[in-house]
Amino acid sequence: MERTRILIIEDNNDIRESTAEILILGNYEVFQAVNGKDGVELAIKHLPDVILCDIMMPELDGYGVLHLLNKTPETSAIPFIFLTAKTERVDMRKGMEMGADDYLTKPFDDVELLNAIECRVKKRDLQKQLYSQSLDKLDSLLNSNRGLEELARLISERKVRNIKKKQVVYYQGDTVNGVYLIVSGSVKTFKVAEDGRELLTGIYGQDEYFGVASLLANENYHETSEAMADTSLCLLPKDFLEPLLNKYPVVAAQFIKLLANNVLNKEEQLLQLAYHSVRKRMAEVLIRLSNIKDASTKGILLSMSRDNLAAMTGMATETVSRILSDFKDEELIERKGSQILILDHLRLRTMKN
Repeated sequence: MERTRILIIEDNNDIRESTAEILILGNYEVFQAVNGKDGVELAIKHLPDVILCDIMMPELDGYGVLHLLNKTPETSAIPFIFLTAKTERVDMRKGMEMGADDYLTKPFDDVELLNAIECRVKKRDLQKQLYSQSLDKLDSLLNSNRGLEELARLISERKVRNIKKKQVVYYQGDTVNGVYLIVSGSVKTFKVAEDGRELLTGIYGQDEYFGVASLLANENYHETSEAMADTSLCLLPKDFLEPLLNKYPVVAAQFIKLLANNVLNKEEQLLQLAYHSVRKRMAEVLIRLSNIKDASTKGILLSMSRDNLAAMTGMATETVSRILSDFKDEELIERKGSQILILDHLRLRTMKN
């Protein structure tokens, strides 16, 4: 069985050598670099499974190392862990935003080091499985279709970014940097009204793309996107996608289809806001969310906060609470905190008022 390969980039000889010794005892294959420049060269040459990298180093610091490795598809997907002194912890937000996967605060003990490595290796393997699941769903489109094969290759080579619940992916007005594919989790997109209320424009789940409209229009993002749960994302960069869209019409057609479906869904939401009663609007939202979950007609469990339901229906949160209480009294749903169990899917779907 091939051993897991670890690259250590650290200019402090004592720390580097002691870390290497621990990992070798743990049956890892270890490469060592005394500065950032050598570390980048070793990473490209050996393609390790995990990289441990100090921040403050001569010639090229840790941020520079991460930046250069992220520019190369072969190295951008390698799990990257920063080694940082306690005084540098305030700078870790910068590293995480650049795509670092984790960090260890020096001095760290043997258990911390080995746990961090094992955690990253397990997550890498899980992400590969999730990638395979996402790509398998494209199989029917890939037969003798070079453009979609290129798109699949692009997805498989990109690094997964893990974000926490309520973390913003991009803000309205940010420069478009690509399209996002959700590997796991869920994301909402929304606009903020002048009075501060959120208006949800979309909810996206596993294997779905968002940010497509802004990319095709070549404009800044039109809305803010935020994780609704702990989520794994794959960014398909603009610089990678645009040549595919121009070279392979079938790829462009797929994204246009996604965009068209989004437009149709938003038109339906506008009609509901204009003509349906608040009860009917709430019922329609619950039905739409249950369809996203691809659940059966009974016992559908949804996790959705009052604020998100209010944003989707254009109601005040107090109105949402009142209608949900009515639905509960009518035995249409059950409520368990932020979870809603739909008991009678058919009655909700056929609600008149």
